Amino acid sequence: MILACFILSPGTSLAETTASDNGAKQLWQLIDYVAVDYGGAVNKGTVVSEAEYAEMLDFTNNATLQIQSLPANASKDAIATAIADLRSAVVSKTDASDVKRLAHLANTKLIAAYPIPVAPKKAPNLSKGSMLYNAQCASCHGSKGDGNGPLAAALDPKPIAFTDQERAQSRSLMALYQVISQGVEGTSMPSFASLTDDDRWALAFFIGSISYNDAMRAQGEKLWKESPDIKTLFPDLAAVTTLTQDSLAQKMLSTNARDITAYLRNSPGVVEELKPAGVALSRLRLSESLTALHSGDRAAAMKLGLSAYLDGFEPLEPTIGARNKSLLIAVEGAMLAYRSAIAKGTVSEAEAAAENLNRLFADVDEEMGKKEVDPMTTFIGALTILLREGVEALLIVIGIIAFLKKAERPDVLRYVHSGWVSALFAGALTWVIATYLVTISGASREVTEGAGSIFAAIVLLTVGLWMHQKSSAGRWQAYLHEKLSAAMFRRTAWALFALSFIAVYREVFETVLFYSALATDGNSGALLAGFLTAILLLVIIAWAMLRTSAIMPIGKFFSITSVLVMVLAVILIGKGSIALQEAGWIGVTPFTWPRIPLLGMHPTAETMFAQMLVLIVALFGFSFNYFTSLKRHKI
Repeated sequence: MILACFILSPGTSLAETTASDNGAKQLWQLIDYVAVDYGGAVNKGTVVSEAEYAEMLDFTNNATLQIQSLPANASKDAIATAIADLRSAVVSKTDASDVKRLAHLANTKLIAAYPIPVAPKKAPNLSKGSMLYNAQCASCHGSKGDGNGPLAAALDPKPIAFTDQERAQSRSLMALYQVISQGVEGTSMPSFASLTDDDRWALAFFIGSISYNDAMRAQGEKLWKESPDIKTLFPDLAAVTTLTQDSLAQKMLSTNARDITAYLRNSPGVVEELKPAGVALSRLRLSESLTALHSGDRAAAMKLGLSAYLDGFEPLEPTIGARNKSLLIAVEGAMLAYRSAIAKGTVSEAEAAAENLNRLFADVDEEMGKKEVDPMTTFIGALTILLREGVEALLIVIGIIAFLKKAERPDVLRYVHSGWVSALFAGALTWVIATYLVTISGASREVTEGAGSIFAAIVLLTVGLWMHQKSSAGRWQAYLHEKLSAAMFRRTAWALFALSFIAVYREVFETVLFYSALATDGNSGALLAGFLTAILLLVIIAWAMLRTSAIMPIGKFFSITSVLVMVLAVILIGKGSIALQEAGWIGVTPFTWPRIPLLGMHPTAETMFAQMLVLIVALFGFSFNYFTSLKRHKI
């Protein structure tokens, strides 16, 4: 089940951030505190609170020191200069509006140079945020956020009033999230790091919307729908979480900034709807990748090139594969060629590959634009997908079952059956989770398929050599009765379970994704008919394989099976290699080589090398077994 858990893991947690990330986050928070709280310390050049002003001096001094501890970066000096300007403004008791501007400028430079997570992975649930607020915060901050909760009178300092519009307009959602996550030292505000990341963001969004009313939100919605220029300011959730009302007021009327902030904090999902997806995202990332390559940043170009495939095109892959397999293969090959050109640093070659990709993207757009799909196409797709994936799994599982029956070890069969049955249940669970709970990323999918294929290939290579050795040695029946003890099988039973599980799960995983894509075509009857027909054919094939293996002489059975197992190992190592290449784990070197996906053959040097290596090991092992057997017989 490890592979199933791996692909569905939610990603890197807050606790897994690097020391560099933590340093940048803390520095960002120090600067943000200055932007928000300076107005309560200085008013028109006069200190109105000595304690708060001392705190502002301390924060800016710490920020000046802390920027030096961050890793080297081309923009580090510019950030240090921005922080020095902020420090100078605080020392000079400059007006609060200028201090806010300088603080936001410094933080903008900081995030650009040291990227840290500044937004949730998806639009937060404000209803959940409201529930969390009432359960965790209302006792201090009040049910309406006015700072007058039942416990407020006994607290020093007093809880913040979230209804304070002046304070709210200079505080970002990112800042609220940071305070919720870390707490505030020296106050009664505790850390809520025990909450999930999604819950902390939901709480931050809810608290950040308290100071705004429904009239503001309604006006903000109207502005959002009628003003395309405003939408360009919010390309993603990161803009919603980092931009403040004050910073927006520098780009539009202050009342418009207030209303837009009120609307987006209450309805962040509208920003997600604007994000490019599919082919549009692939084109965008491809363009950004070429820009990075032209500027000499090959690492960024490679990262963006991978994103063009994994984040843009890969989610469409099942649908395109079901409708137009040749187009899918062409795009995959062009993507690999583009990344290969980046790896070599050849700009002209990369530009040619990108031009080819954009032509193919136009074909993808046309294919995806077809509203109606012929039911027969859906039927054939459902039939061939399941049949193709199923036969591959059957060859491995039926081979194991037949072997154990020949070895007269029915006691171990239950491990094999448990393995493939568990894989079917895991596949069903994958479908439920991928459909209703989380989205399986392209990288996770490719890594899961690649790792599963390579594991199975290595096991099959080992088993095939062992089976061929025994078939060459003869006296199979005696060997099975005398050598294959119960102790030996107890040691290997769980390995057989793992092999049968992975062999079936990787095929079920692939089938689930393709069937989910076919289901969107609306031909549910044809889809079900294709599925049932494929199941019937797989049952017939399984029966025929078991029947044939049962009547076949034991020596011949193991001799033929060992060859078949080796062929499967060569196929799977090829499939695993190309999957890891598509995930960016292995480099790509295009090679003149036939592309036959059914045999795991792809035109890259790495895939070809992996298959040739396994084939050479298999041939060497077979030859060694053969000549050893001849020598033994002569003696």
